[in-house]
Formats: sequence, C-alpha cells, structure tokens
Amino acid sequence: MQGVRRIESDAAMRALGAELVRLAGQGDVVALAGPLGAGKTTLVRGALESLGWMGAVRSPTFALLIPYPTEPPVLHADLYRVRSAEGIGLEDFLDDHILFLEWPPFDAPEPAIRVEIEFDGEARLVRIDSQTKTPPTD
Repeated sequence: MQGVRRIESDAAMRALGAELVRLAGQGDVVALAGPLGAGKTTLVRGALESLGWMGAVRSPTFALLIPYPTEPPVLHADLYRVRSAEGIGLEDFLDDHILFLEWPPFDAPEPAIRVEIEFDGEARLVRIDSQTKTPPTD
C-alpha cells in the first residue's frame, strides 16, 4: 500500500487503522508520525477495534508502552519523550506483536509500514508507505 489519502473524520481514520492492521503481521512495526492531535491514536483505536478490542484506547504518552491482548496481539507505544528505543522493552514484543510506534526514535526497529499524518484544514492528509503484502479480501 502506497499513497496519500485525505481523511475527513475520526471514523475514516479508524477505518484506515483497521485496513492497516490487516496489512501487518506479528513482528511488524507500524511507524506513526505527525503533530500532536493529528490522529495517530485514533488510527490505532481503529486497528484495535477491528481486532475486537472493546476497551478504552488512550495515547500511551506517560506509560510509553501499552500491550493489548488481541489476536494478533498489539503493542501501542508513544515514544515522543524517548531519545532512544534501547532499553525500553520494545524487544520483548517484537516477535509476537504488531507494534504501533508513535514518534519512533532513530534507532527503533525498521517499520514495515510508515504513516505520516498532517493537518489539511479540518481534514488530515495521510501518507502511507508499506513494504508489506496486499491486504486480504473478504
């Protein structure tokens, strides 16, 4: 998946998250970049909801890492205040989780999917660069 999408609503951002999580597999990293309030956590919320998660999804700004016991399992990380990925525990999740990394530092694991979100008036422009397979069809 490559390209730019114009996202007009939270529902559309959640739908994009659901689409992206279908591209990723266990051990894949989805790198999320964009200014505060751009919709990074909303995108992750959509990914988790599509995997059946019914609980709250909050930005892990202070916790840094929040694992979700979905199938496949997901780790949501907000690394805004982190200068290095070394020693924060990401390696404990790499083999069996899909990792959504907000603000990944330079030494974070190589992403399978890069997502850059920017404001476009009330909407968002989302640039996607994926090195993964084509999503399955239902």
